[in-house]
Amino acid sequence: MTSTPFQTALGKKGKGGRVERGRVRVQMGEVPDRLLQQREKAGLLAARDRLEEALAEFRVLEQQGRREEAAAGYEGLARAWAQGSRPLRAMVACKTLLRLEPGHTAMPALIADFYTRRFVPPPRREEGSEAPAEFELLPDWEGPAPMPIFSKLDRDAFLAVFEAMEVRTCAPGELLARAGEPGASMFLMVEGQADIVHKPRGENPPEVLSLVEGGVFGEGALITTGPRQASVTVTAPSTLLELTRARLVELSRRHPLVESAVQSFYRERAVDTLLRTHPMFSLLSYPRKTALAREFQLRRVEAGRLLLTAGQPGDAVYLLLRGRCTPYHAHPDGHETRYPVLSEGDVFGEISLLLGKPVTAMVRVDVPSVLLRLDRAACERHIFSQPGMRDALLRMSAERLRRTARVLAERSLHDEGDEKPRG
Repeated sequence: MTSTPFQTALGKKGKGGRVERGRVRVQMGEVPDRLLQQREKAGLLAARDRLEEALAEFRVLEQQGRREEAAAGYEGLARAWAQGSRPLRAMVACKTLLRLEPGHTAMPALIADFYTRRFVPPPRREEGSEAPAEFELLPDWEGPAPMPIFSKLDRDAFLAVFEAMEVRTCAPGELLARAGEPGASMFLMVEGQADIVHKPRGENPPEVLSLVEGGVFGEGALITTGPRQASVTVTAPSTLLELTRARLVELSRRHPLVESAVQSFYRERAVDTLLRTHPMFSLLSYPRKTALAREFQLRRVEAGRLLLTAGQPGDAVYLLLRGRCTPYHAHPDGHETRYPVLSEGDVFGEISLLLGKPVTAMVRVDVPSVLLRLDRAACERHIFSQPGMRDALLRMSAERLRRTARVLAERSLHDEGDEKPRG
């Protein structure tokens, strides 16, 4: 029978018919049939992407007190998955190995070498471009199966993040996150599946996405405090890697590149979603969107700051990722007329840029928030200069102004009704 790469890594013959794996070196006659069968079965399970079942074969040996054979099995799984471009699975197997051998350094180093050593220089920026500085720190990665966030780290930073992450196993029905509640963790799905349920502005029916192997959820919770924007429920037996904000803050003091990598990943995902879904960018070609994506800047803003000031020229378009902002009109007597609150996913600031006129309303940050900012020069270069774009955007802006006017009119009628005396 032909061996799979997993079976070969789990138990290969050396000279004299020995099975060599880690520190385990025994004559074939000394290896119990049960151990060989477990290696064979674990190799088949691993080749079929059944992570937990493959690991379980060697947990039996742990329970029997055969720690060296179990450790050798975990090491073989980690090596096979690393060489087979399944880095998250390799990390889980390696974490299991380190539980038995805390001083083991070779396997984490092997995984780090596979997924952090091949870099290519970042592409040359367009003349006049103001791409975020993070791109200079985080060049693109070249090699098999890059991992979210991790492949942009150097070797030492990768090992620090690996050490900081915890393995979680979840049963179907378990709730990983609840919309509206504070979040403090990012999750990477290693094996299994979960449903991400998002109800923007309470819309019905909600948007439901599947979190599958290699998927990431909750990276925004590493950037800033705030409520979760979606609920996540496990729908199949699952294994995940979890990184908490507290651990990220701790290790970023020693490895600043880690925080930059998380911010870069968060920014890239947010920009990709914006360019795919917002009508403002729907008419742009793919090459134009690719060029525009590098121009967005990620900004964290404290509560109370003014982003737009009435009477001043508009300087940028903003996308609110996390937090809340209030647009309002300030009257000379100090009274404020508030417009509908801006929440996650709202874009604002584009009207004054389109019309070439001063901003008409103030926009104040209500709570600590995270935004994407696209400055005037980038809008002119990538958006407004494209044929037909100005007319299309003006139509969208006019419709938004009409919706705002309707909301304000309805609010005014409601307020007048509340002032009427009741008999």
